[in-house]
Amino acid sequence: MLNFHVLDVFTKRAFTGNPLCVVLGADGLTDAQMQAIAREFNLSETIFVQEPDEPSRTAKVRIFCPACELPFAGHPTIGSAILLAERAHEGDFECEITLEEAAGLVPVKVVRNGEDISAQFVAPVLPVAASGTPPTANEAAAALSLRPEDIGFGAHVPLHWQGGPDFLYIPIATRDALRKARASASFSGMTTKANTQSVYLYCPDAKGYAARMFAPEHGMPEDPATGSASAILAAQLLASGALPEGQTHIPLSQGEDMGRPSAIELTVDIRAGALQKIRIKGSAVRVHHGVITALPL
Repeated sequence: MLNFHVLDVFTKRAFTGNPLCVVLGADGLTDAQMQAIAREFNLSETIFVQEPDEPSRTAKVRIFCPACELPFAGHPTIGSAILLAERAHEGDFECEITLEEAAGLVPVKVVRNGEDISAQFVAPVLPVAASGTPPTANEAAAALSLRPEDIGFGAHVPLHWQGGPDFLYIPIATRDALRKARASASFSGMTTKANTQSVYLYCPDAKGYAARMFAPEHGMPEDPATGSASAILAAQLLASGALPEGQTHIPLSQGEDMGRPSAIELTVDIRAGALQKIRIKGSAVRVHHGVITALPL
């Protein structure tokens, strides 16, 4: 039997944000069993906690979406770090969790002050340009059921970036157009040409940026909050001339258009025009827990 916990991540209120299943004591599971369990929960991601390879670290983790394993993902990192920290501490605390993920070591700072608990991780790798051909405005508009004039704003154009996972970034001109975006019959053609399966849409809002993320081939028609994409967004913003020298804090909202509002804090350090460090911060709340009483063959 395996214990599991379900948390809503990138939110302070249950039944909003991005749901996450954390399976504890998963050392004896095979890859196929973890994939089957992730399909059973059918959340955007399920994270499996194992003993670390190096005893000084907190845990080794494996992250699965319903269709495949991911080398790194943001909301499983935030949610599992908060759960592990809460299980290890009482009252108010500040601690560092180190997770061994396929993409690399991920340090996470967890702080609880009263009822408020949050975690901030440093992205394990800095993003780089990915292969594939980004769509033209006409192609992106057709794939997203929008007009060509809805694609892009300022110096922001569609680009493809990788930092563990990869995402096609498509800037959207207005919040209304972002709300109307829908994957059309040509969506898969756009992702095939761009050599990706995940598409992140963003537009400016009053505080920072509003976003949506579609990855139907990963079993996620839409994701309420995507921490890894939020981190890699730093490369897209830098390429678009939107990040000044020094440190910049950017609030990101996601999930509002699917009834799961999420709040993500992106912090980016730029030196000599280059990315130096990317951090993602968010909260999480526990919703329920239980026991897996049967394992897939």
